[in-house]
This record gives sequence, structure tokens and C-alpha cells, in this order.
Amino acid sequence: MRPLTPIRLLLICTILAGVLLVVALVSMKFGTRSIPLADLTSVLYHTATGQNDQISSDYRVILFEIRWPRILLAMIVGAALSVAGASFQALLRNPLADPYVLGVSSGAALGAILALIWAPHTPGVTPLAAFAGAAVASAAVYFLGRRGGYLDSFALLLGGIITASFLSAVIMFLMTVIPGSDLRGMAFWLMGDLQTASPVSPRWLLLVVLATIGAIYTTAADLNLLMAGEQEALHLGVDVTRVKIVVYLGASILTGVAVAVSGAIGYVGLLVPHLIRIIFGSDYRVLIPATALGGAIAVVLADTLARTLVSPIELPVGAMTAMVGAPMFIYLLRRRVE
Repeated sequence: MRPLTPIRLLLICTILAGVLLVVALVSMKFGTRSIPLADLTSVLYHTATGQNDQISSDYRVILFEIRWPRILLAMIVGAALSVAGASFQALLRNPLADPYVLGVSSGAALGAILALIWAPHTPGVTPLAAFAGAAVASAAVYFLGRRGGYLDSFALLLGGIITASFLSAVIMFLMTVIPGSDLRGMAFWLMGDLQTASPVSPRWLLLVVLATIGAIYTTAADLNLLMAGEQEALHLGVDVTRVKIVVYLGASILTGVAVAVSGAIGYVGLLVPHLIRIIFGSDYRVLIPATALGGAIAVVLADTLARTLVSPIELPVGAMTAMVGAPMFIYLLRRRVE
């Protein structure tokens, strides 16, 4: 593991932030109506300098009322899912752990659907229900994976797949009681949907996600030690119980928030942390912020493809991530077995 210096951490984050900025600009350009690069540059310049009267009203609506809120939501969701995946992988000491694969996303989706059925007009209920569903699902998978007081990687993975399958069946059953007019929208949302306006302000979502990632980051040094095993970490002075609680609650909150506003977007929490480890190493002091930025890049790219591949028809964002994530999951699983 390379020694971490503030300069190295700042350099990595700056590079990823620059890539994220470029990806966001590309996403703002493309869509049902493609905006010429010169016009996009002009609009952004006039906006930055306060010359709003120089901006076309059509471009203002397209860029700042339609595309930018969606791009911001994609960044928030991507960062949340990626850090949740990296957190579960550290907590469970399994590189295949991921909110989607472990059934945590399904638990959050089930909680959100129950809230939409029973309290559709009550503010704040859907995110809370999604968090509760994520927490219950992750607790169930955690206990299913324990063998003789220790976590068994393959039992954990199998327990997660079974949990996800069972919860998906419950979700399908509940969808039979949803009125036909809402059924298609709900099915699309379950596959990952960023085009529906979030019930919570993106500013509040960003604040919650950043605060939660910050809380998880306080355990980064301990997570490096925990990856070697619980007993080894205890001998080195790590408060394992505190770390588990912080990471477990934080990952559940991040998953619940992401699923509540975007549906179940799969494989982001599996693919992004793995790629970040390959590029920048496995030090969680680097991995957590780098994974947050990498996840934001991945979901913005996936959403851009979903909007443009068969425009004007929009594809589910989850379909885009699954097309890349599923083959990667098979590759990682085969490596793990071998």
C-alpha cells in the first residue's frame, strides 16, 4: 500500500473532479435536443458572468431546469451507491459485496414501495421507509453470512442473492395491488429512473449524502485494519463495534437515499470501488472520496447513454449499469472461486 500524503489525495480527487466536470458538460450537451458546443459554452459563460439576458429562454429551460437537476441527482445517487458498496465490502470483507447484489437495494425499494402505497402524500416518509428497508435487509444478510461467529464470504454472497430474490418476489406481489395507471411508472422506477423529479430537494439530498460519507470517512484508517480480520483489528486497538455501527448505518442510509429517489440502479457499488482499487489502490482514506467521485462519473455517463441511445425514448438507467456490471460481476466471481 503506497503511503498517503495530502498532496496525493488532493491530486487524485482533482483529477476525478476534472473528469466529472467534463462528463457533466457532455451530458448537458446531449439529449433529445443536442446543443451545439459553441452555444453551450456561450450559455455557461453568460450564466457565470450574470448576463442572463443574453441567454436564449429555450436553452435556459433545457440546461438549467431539465438537464442540470437531473445531472446533479445522478451525481448524488452515484456517489451514494459507490461509497455504500465500498463500505459493505470493507464491513463484510468481501469484494463482491454491493447493495444491489446483497439485496440491500431490494430492501430499500420494498420500503419505498410500501410508503408509496400506504402514505403516498406524506412528506419524508419514502426516504425513511427506504432507509428502514435497507437496514433490515443488510442486517438479515449479515446474520445469514455468519458461520461460527465469523463471516463466511460465500455464505454471505449466497444469503444476499437469496434475500434479493425473495424481496423482488414480494415487490412483484405488491405491484399487483397498484392501480394500472401507476404500474408502468413504478416498473420503470424499479429499473432505475432519474427523470422523475425527486420528492426531496437535491440540496438536502446532497447535504445528507456528504454528511454520511464524511461519517464513514472518519473510520477509513480503521477499515484498512479491519480488512485483515476482526481479531487482528481488535489487537491493533480498533473499536470494531463502533466502526461496524458507523459503517453499517452509513451504508444503509446512502443506499436508502439513492433508492428512494432513483429506484434500484444496480452494480454501481460493485463496479466502481473495484476499478478505483485497481487504479489508486485499496487504502480507504483514498478509496472513499475517489469512489464517491467515480460513482458520480459512472451514473452521469449511464444516464446520458439512457437518454440518447434510442432518443427520444428513454431507457432505464439501471439497464445501462447492468450491461456493464453483470459481466464484471461474473468475472470477479470466477476470480474469487479460482
